[in-house]
Amino acid sequence: MKVEIITPDKSLFKGEAISVTVPGVDGSMGFLSNHAPLITVLKAGDVKVKSTAGTEVFPVKGGVVEVSNNTVIVLAE
Repeated sequence: MKVEIITPDKSLFKGEAISVTVPGVDGSMGFLSNHAPLITVLKAGDVKVKSTAGTEVFPVKGGVVEVSNNTVIVLAE
């Protein structure tokens, strides 16, 4: 699935991933391919992107995540 992690200053990540884990306000949430569409708010924590090259961790202070059509977009603070 396609993943983009964007802050107001720059793009932190853009590429393909096997899974994405985000710090939702109601707890940690994970996304795999073909996940149902979703928009939710994030709290401070780590966004983890697992790809064939390994796992990358991006600390965020909050934000919003949108999941739709095998695309995950994280608008982070």
